[in-house]
Amino acid sequence: MKKKAAVIGAGNVGATAAMRLAEKELADVAIIDILEGVPAGKALDMMEAAPIEKHDSKVIGSTADYSPAKDSDVVIITAGIPRKPGMSRDDLLATNMGIMETVTKEVAAVAPDSIIIIVSNPLDAMCHVAYEASGFPKNRILGMAGVLDSARFRAFISMELDVSVENTHAFVLGGHGDTMVPLPRYSTVAGIPITELMSQERIDVLVDRTRNGGAEIVGLLKTGSAFYAPSSGAVAMAEAILKDQKKILPCAAMLSGEYGINDLFIGVPVKLGENGAEEIIEINLTEEEKKGLDHSADAVRGLVEDMKRLKG
Repeated sequence: MKKKAAVIGAGNVGATAAMRLAEKELADVAIIDILEGVPAGKALDMMEAAPIEKHDSKVIGSTADYSPAKDSDVVIITAGIPRKPGMSRDDLLATNMGIMETVTKEVAAVAPDSIIIIVSNPLDAMCHVAYEASGFPKNRILGMAGVLDSARFRAFISMELDVSVENTHAFVLGGHGDTMVPLPRYSTVAGIPITELMSQERIDVLVDRTRNGGAEIVGLLKTGSAFYAPSSGAVAMAEAILKDQKKILPCAAMLSGEYGINDLFIGVPVKLGENGAEEIIEINLTEEEKKGLDHSADAVRGLVEDMKRLKG
């Protein structure tokens, strides 16, 4: 039976994710947004591209009606607002928290067996909102950040060493933001650790650029933020789930003692399959790496505490 996916949010990230899902023929796709006509218009545009792109996935768009998402296997949530000038961090958190709670309850009602992939920011905190609002088991709520951050690290390694991106592998752990923890020891080119291929000084430059990858693109675009790579990251996770690939990808997942962290969504290596997060992979960390991960976890925990405060 053909798989079904839903994308909540028809902005740049959501629409591009929907297009990639369809063009890879991973599933039929429903796009849902609150904007009148936009999801339907973008869906129709994608369907009209299908004869050229040679795929038979169906794409439909809907405004505020979640019924097209009924019985979806995977739901990618990109809904939320970016921080605007003059907006406090608390304002952004409160607004997106409300949006995420509303959206997730709608998704849970029509697709109670789905696996949810969160892309909305602040990523790790929004996973907590979705987890509580959905009532789903922890294995069916995941956040897309590590795939994106690792891809950025891989791209920078490829540029630095002038090698194929396909030869590169990288791991980035921790929360999605400037506390993320790129791991050069576990980052390789054709199996060779990058620590043997470039100086520590150059590695530090790439690590710093990875941490600020999103901000660099925002600075260049002036209006808006990255969407090609984030949508690719979400679809890579969806593909692993829809095809039951048992693929190990860095994702935000709820930890229950792994890495010494409890009851927190944080980026770690996760085996993804038809049941969502099927296994948390624990890797050995140096004292410095563990310290970095704990620092990142503290930052996420702070956001979770802020949300509790804002809810009163």
